[in-house]
Amino acid sequence: MENSKIIIGYIIYLPIVICLTIYISKMLFKNGRLFMIDIFKGKEDIALATNKLFEIGFYLINIGFALYIMKIYGYSSNYQMSNQTLMEILSKKIGGFTIYLGIMLFLNLFLFFRGRKKSRRFTTKTTKVL
Repeated sequence: MENSKIIIGYIIYLPIVICLTIYISKMLFKNGRLFMIDIFKGKEDIALATNKLFEIGFYLINIGFALYIMKIYGYSSNYQMSNQTLMEILSKKIGGFTIYLGIMLFLNLFLFFRGRKKSRRFTTKTTKVL
């Protein structure tokens, strides 16, 4: 019986974290496209290609981490897991993953702003030299 509840937990957990990852990624990289075009000084083809590579990396890191922390453990075969316990475990796992995704989102935003700042600083220096 316990194994079936753990399987149910996995069936609930996986679609939620994958959908969250896809949603956050689509929003981040749709809006980050403008930063990339600015960073690459209007060279849209290389900016979009770089943005797409960052998006793929975001998927790999975050879905990989979601799979890595997926395991539900700590229950012996003698213990009957209740629905309440399963929901509490899932809320910790999904909540923890959501916090992790938020941190990753802000890290990516930081990198976008940093790249934009360096790009503008480089443009300013080369303009003064010319």
